[in-house]
Amino acid sequence: MSAPPLLQVADLSKVYGNIRALAGVSLSVSGRAIGLLGPNGSGKSTLIKILLGLIRPTAGTAGVLGLDSRRAALRIRQVTGFMPESGSMIPRMSAVQYVSLAGRLVGMSAGDALARSHDVLGALDLGEARYRDIDTYSTGMLQRVQLAQALVHHPKLLFLDEPTNGLDPKGREEMLALVRDISTRKGISVVLSSHILHDVESVCDEVVVLHRGRLAAAGPLDAIIGHAEKALDLRFRGDRARFQAALRAEGLAPREVAEADRLVIPVEDLEATAPVLRAAAATGTQVRHLAPAQKSLEDVFSGLIEAAEK
Repeated sequence: MSAPPLLQVADLSKVYGNIRALAGVSLSVSGRAIGLLGPNGSGKSTLIKILLGLIRPTAGTAGVLGLDSRRAALRIRQVTGFMPESGSMIPRMSAVQYVSLAGRLVGMSAGDALARSHDVLGALDLGEARYRDIDTYSTGMLQRVQLAQALVHHPKLLFLDEPTNGLDPKGREEMLALVRDISTRKGISVVLSSHILHDVESVCDEVVVLHRGRLAAAGPLDAIIGHAEKALDLRFRGDRARFQAALRAEGLAPREVAEADRLVIPVEDLEATAPVLRAAAATGTQVRHLAPAQKSLEDVFSGLIEAAEK
């Protein structure tokens, strides 16, 4: 018997007064690490809260690991971990007390929760600081405590809502390295919600893209990136205006980028470079680099958002 999908929703909608946070979202995804991507206000946090059974949808159904979010909300929270975007720390409580409390709240015994808290905090490089009050912690340390409370009961699936918020570049990369380690070596699946493309691309193998409460795309990261337009990346030396005019005369549509010596040229066939070379020869332009453009999630994301807004 095949395993149920990690996440499954059908015709899911959520309305707050006059605001439609989600509008008829349907998807079914599994994977080691799923990126939930979209601009701020796209419905990512609302979707997570519905999946965890923290709020009820206006319409539709949602499930996690085969469990219905309406009927089995408590069980879902026992088998998943949740690191919210903005945590609510308890003043004058040490990290080990805080994480241990999180374990008790999902049904662990006091002894197991305490022992597991020490283990998780140590694994996240907070072992020496675990007895300090958490209100003395730096932003990076607080984020690690939040991650620890989500991991203390060894969940099957971990929800991370904007886990790199407020971190400096070094702290961001350290947090992403921890998430990669959790999903690849610890056997825990991850749903990473973020509006930062780099975070999702560096961690995830599946992507769900939301925009204004609607599903813009869902599927394997490689497949979604593969849907980006075909284009040639061209670096040259010569008169830019004359060269662009010659390229247009060849039926091409060169696109300017920030670098003055570079153009991106959408094409149907990446091997068909003859028109580019003819335009270069006609204008005395030196071609210094001509190769298929490297596509990234950022390229695809921009196109998906533009399409969703039309």
